[in-house]
Amino acid sequence: MKVLLKDVIISSSSPNTKPTDILIDNGVIVQIEKNINSSADTIIQHKNLHVSVGWMDCFANFCDPGNEHKETLETGSKAAAAGGYTEVMLIPNTNPPVHNKSQVEYIVQRSKNLPVTIHPIGAITKNAEGKDLGEMYDMRNSGAIAFSDGISSLQSSGIMLKALEYIKAIDGTIIQLPDDKNIATNGLMNEGIFSIQLGLPGKPAISEEILIARDIELVKYTGSKIHFTGISTKRSLEIISKAKKDGLQVSCSVTPYHLFFNDEDMKEYDTNLKVNPPLRTKDDMLALRKAIKSGIIDFIASHHQPQHWDDKTCEFEYAKYGMTGLESVFGVAGICGIDSNDFINMQTENIRKIFNINLPQIAPGAKANLTLFDPAAEYIFNEKNIYSRSRNTPYIGKKLKGKSFGIINGDRLFLNEIN
Repeated sequence: MKVLLKDVIISSSSPNTKPTDILIDNGVIVQIEKNINSSADTIIQHKNLHVSVGWMDCFANFCDPGNEHKETLETGSKAAAAGGYTEVMLIPNTNPPVHNKSQVEYIVQRSKNLPVTIHPIGAITKNAEGKDLGEMYDMRNSGAIAFSDGISSLQSSGIMLKALEYIKAIDGTIIQLPDDKNIATNGLMNEGIFSIQLGLPGKPAISEEILIARDIELVKYTGSKIHFTGISTKRSLEIISKAKKDGLQVSCSVTPYHLFFNDEDMKEYDTNLKVNPPLRTKDDMLALRKAIKSGIIDFIASHHQPQHWDDKTCEFEYAKYGMTGLESVFGVAGICGIDSNDFINMQTENIRKIFNINLPQIAPGAKANLTLFDPAAEYIFNEKNIYSRSRNTPYIGKKLKGKSFGIINGDRLFLNEIN
């Protein structure tokens, strides 16, 4: 299959602002120059069409196996491709959890023909229960890219210490969602003035910050490597920034919804805004945006968490946590004032460097791993933009800036509404 991209602007660390053509044959870039005159099975041309190395996400749940009524590997990969992602790391919180090599191999084999490259994350502990270490060495050899208990934050200091020591020997990375579950066990939103006004149990910022501080001390002791995802408070940023300055192998990511919303937006009791860690204060939200520009935050993680209609259309107390979001990450970043070049650098170079993945190239002879997008496009996000099997998103009806048109991943092409 031949694909010809006409008059595209290549976005890279040394951007070429002059439009050019790119010819791709059987998944390989064969020519990059102006006015390519060649027949092609698919010709893609659009006003202000940009192309970059394919974007990558580090924290999504495709619910497969076990909860396919929420999402499948197929529908999740379509949502990712629609959002501009060529590679996605999947958390292990499935049923059964991805905690041994057979489960890793299931994900690898089932996803071979999908438009998006899937990287399984192996559970740190058996069944992601936080008690006994999982088969990390075997999972690594079977294709696990990193290790995490996903949405089940690892609580035990002893287990975390052992995990950090273990993955150091195999040059792995631990991903931790920082949430001390012994603090405000019943908290439903950020503890503060708005939790009082709304009459909802609050979860204080310290439940996040204390776990980050603990894990950094363990990283310092072991000399190992950790990535914190879902960072939501200004104080968390300060702790992580200091660890980085001290030369520790610590990195972090933020969700798009912590950049877009804050606890003031909870006034309507929208269950789609019930997330963990909870939406924090406006000052925290603005601090997160600033931390992206300063480089403290390494990249944005979607935290794509599909939920069935029944699990969100209910009382706030009983609603499940999380929202879908792969299709809207780029547009959310743009409307939050994040420069598209910064976004691309985070989602291409930064994330791959942290997880030891080779950075694809846009050059003749290279395998195509490309995202197509318009950084200036402003639009209202609606249901036609959703490819996920679930619809638990608060962005419907919201104005976003920056639109993905799809991806080219080897010989796999996925386009969504180039018009």
